[in-house]
Amino acid sequence: MLKVKAGDLDKIGLLFERYNRPLYGFLFHMTYQRETSEDMVQQVFYKMLKYRHTFTGSGEVKHWMYSIARNVLKDQVRRKKLAMSGESVEVVASHVAAGLTPEEHLEKKQAKLALQKAMARLSEDYREVLTLNKFQELKYHEIADILGASETAIRTRVHRAMQELKSIYVRMEQ
Repeated sequence: MLKVKAGDLDKIGLLFERYNRPLYGFLFHMTYQRETSEDMVQQVFYKMLKYRHTFTGSGEVKHWMYSIARNVLKDQVRRKKLAMSGESVEVVASHVAAGLTPEEHLEKKQAKLALQKAMARLSEDYREVLTLNKFQELKYHEIADILGASETAIRTRVHRAMQELKSIYVRMEQ
């Protein structure tokens, strides 16, 4: 990113290759909308180019990138009031390719939808920390850097988010 900041704009392609999939995963788990998430990934990289002068190099580029992604997501939510969507064609195809029976596919689909519904009922803060920790597999100190909080606060937030998710899931089952 320091090379991009210095004017070597071709290097943004390397950053895109390295980070577009994890970034897409984060945005998708926050919205459950494939096309919207793809668009937001593009917006993040556009903003990285546009605001490259603000990158200080003092932390990891992915922390700066996720901060931009969070802002893009907030803008998108304000603009369009995102709603959670259902199952994608890719999920069905992956289950068929894995040799699942129709019953097994239905069970996986129902479990995934239940988790999505439970996640959707979480506050945005809880959904965000769970997505970063459980789906993006970021460590607590990395999430703390992205969110501007202490590692202890993030540990507590993840723990409380998991408790809340379990509670919501149990209520849904009843």
